[in-house]
This record gives sequence, C-alpha cells and structure tokens, in this order.
Amino acid sequence: VLPFQVVGGKVKKPGKRGRKPAKIDLKAKLERSRQSARECRARKKLRYQYLEELVSSRERAICALREELEMYKQWCMAMDQGKIPSEIKALLTGEEQGKAQQNSTKLAKTAKTEANSSNP
Repeated sequence: VLPFQVVGGKVKKPGKRGRKPAKIDLKAKLERSRQSARECRARKKLRYQYLEELVSSRERAICALREELEMYKQWCMAMDQGKIPSEIKALLTGEEQGKAQQNSTKLAKTAKTEANSSNP
C-alpha cells in the first residue's frame, strides 16, 4: 500500500495539515509579540480618549439645550400671564428693523436704477 492518497485528482500525503512552522528565532518572535501588544494598548488608549471627548462634548450640548428649553418655558409662562418678555420684544423689533433695512436698500437700488435709466 502506498503512503499517498489520490483525492480529487490531487496527491495527498498523510500527516498534519496546513503550513509547517518555519524555524523562527524565539527572541524575535517574542519581541514582535511585545511590540504588537504595545501598539494594541496605544490604539485602545486613543480610542478611549476619543470616546471620552465625544461624550463630554455631547454632555455640554445637552446642558446648553436644557438651558435653552428652560428659557423657552419661562417665556411661555410669562406670555400665559399676559407679559411679553423683553427678549421676545428685542427679537421682534430686530426682525422689523431687518425688514425695514432690506426695504430701504431695495428702494435705494430701485431709485438708482431709475435714475440711471432716465439719464441719456
């Protein structure tokens, strides 16, 4: 009986499967393993720093939004009592002033255009 087997048109030898380990210097292998572990720890540390910064920025955003919500609640309670908060008045007058400025600039441009077209 031959020590070879023919399976699917290929000749196979009996014994262990897979790649045979090369004769590697054990000190070099150990040093590569240590280096890999150092790099892994450094990546892990950076990942945790990034996540901590992300969490803190989100927490700051949440606090700012809660303060804004509280401000709006106060405004609504004041308006329910018939008072108009000064901040809303300032917003309304600011919008009106902005519209007035836009209208005045449009009128000025129209006047310039008409003046230029009437001059021969």
